[in-house]
Amino acid sequence: MTQTAATAPPAAAPRHFTIRYPDSWWKLDLNSRTRDADIRRGIQAQAEGLQVERTMVDTMIRSARKSAREAHARGAVQAAGMMEYTDSAEVLTATTIVMRVLTPEDHSSDLSELMVPVALKNARNPLGKGTAANTAEVIELPGIGSAGRVTQIEDIDFWGRGTVRTALMHTVVPVPHSRDFLVVSSFTPNLSLVDAFFDVFDAISGTLRFQP
Repeated sequence: MTQTAATAPPAAAPRHFTIRYPDSWWKLDLNSRTRDADIRRGIQAQAEGLQVERTMVDTMIRSARKSAREAHARGAVQAAGMMEYTDSAEVLTATTIVMRVLTPEDHSSDLSELMVPVALKNARNPLGKGTAANTAEVIELPGIGSAGRVTQIEDIDFWGRGTVRTALMHTVVPVPHSRDFLVVSSFTPNLSLVDAFFDVFDAISGTLRFQP
C-alpha cells in the first residue's frame, strides 16, 4: 500500500514588526502632507523654556524635515528621532530609520555573504578605525537570531550647506521565510557621545520583533 504524506504549506513571511524607542524620542511623520507642520511643532515644544537661539531651532527644523523627506524617498517604513538642548544650548540629536529591503534574485541573500563587501569597505575607511565606530560583524539579537551589525563614521551632507561628520549604526535583520531584510539605521552627529548613543541604538534594534 502506498502512503502519501501531506506537504505542509511553506511558512509565510511576517508582514508586520514592532520596535520600541526611548520615551523621549518622537516619531518623524513620513506623510508628505503633514510632516512639515508636525516636525515644527515637535521641535519648538522641546526648545520651549530653554535659552536656545531662534536660528538654531530653525536649523534643527530644517534638518528634521530633510531627514523625513529622505527617509520617505528611500522607502522607509518608519522613522523616529530625538532632539534635546542642554543647559549650555548644545544640541543632542539622533535619528533611526527602518527600511525593508528586497534582495535581487541574482544576488545571494545569505547574511554572512552580504557582510563581506561591507566589512571590506569599512576596512578602507580611516574614520573611526580601531574603535567601536568602525565594525562589521554578525551578532545575535534577542528573540530574532543572527543579524548584521555595521558601525561607521561618515561625512554626511544633512542640510545642503556642507558635510557633518556623523556616527552610524546599521542593523541588518533577515525577515523570516523571505529574501527581505529589515535595516535599522541609526545616526548622530554628536561624536563626543558616540559610545553612549551606540548603546541606545543597540537597545532600540534589540526591541525589534516580527508579527504575522
